[in-house]
Amino acid sequence: MLLAITGAAGLVGGLIRSRLLQAGHTLRLTDIARIDDLATGEEFLAASVTNLDAMTEAFRDVDLVVHLAGHSAERPWEQILETNIHGGYVVLEAAHRAGVRNVLLGSSLHATGYVAAADAAAAPVLLPRPDTYYGVGKVALEALGSVYADRHGMSVVSARICTAAETIGTGGRTLSTWLSPDDLVRLIEAVGALEDPGHHVVWAVSDNTRGWFELTAGKLIGFYPREDAERQIGEKTDVRSDPSAVLAGVFVDAEHPLGGTW
Repeated sequence: MLLAITGAAGLVGGLIRSRLLQAGHTLRLTDIARIDDLATGEEFLAASVTNLDAMTEAFRDVDLVVHLAGHSAERPWEQILETNIHGGYVVLEAAHRAGVRNVLLGSSLHATGYVAAADAAAAPVLLPRPDTYYGVGKVALEALGSVYADRHGMSVVSARICTAAETIGTGGRTLSTWLSPDDLVRLIEAVGALEDPGHHVVWAVSDNTRGWFELTAGKLIGFYPREDAERQIGEKTDVRSDPSAVLAGVFVDAEHPLGGTW
């Protein structure tokens, strides 16, 4: 497949690029930050997700758009509105204009951040309960994905990304929320293989022994995560994972004000 990845210079883009290339895919990378370490099978276009003409050109002849661009934490409302919400509209509209049928939208567990971890498996798809303006932006992104899927017969998956990282780090809540890069690639490939139109909201998380999430929605689109944070527990790993906490984690503590820059 030829994949277009927005926000490819970011953390998640860095986790998946080499893995997607190894799987035989070709990548068209876009970002406002320059990417100089291009490998064989990659090309780079400097462009903002707020630029409709640039995004439409970037998506020409693409099989799948993977939308990862945007602010990755809280920002003032105006910035969330411009980059995360308007940018989401631009990506979907550009994909439609370029004739791309399959889109993966990088949503977040922060779309449901005020849900208690103990209640996260109550349904395959939780109703929105955002914790921040950032979370609101992800809810809006999911809604836009639904509109474009229904209006234009596209296959759109809103992936509520949890803790994407190479390892579990020091452990703690990551034992429940870890998303391995390999599992993220499995999700991307599942979205690329979808043939029927529709919008799907799924958890982008590995199959963790201490996982908080119901994984049925992902399996219904062919996403079967294989990794488990439990396999990485070492001598100094913090094995405490508090199910009484909300999914938001530190996003709602006193040091992280609504509309702040952090």
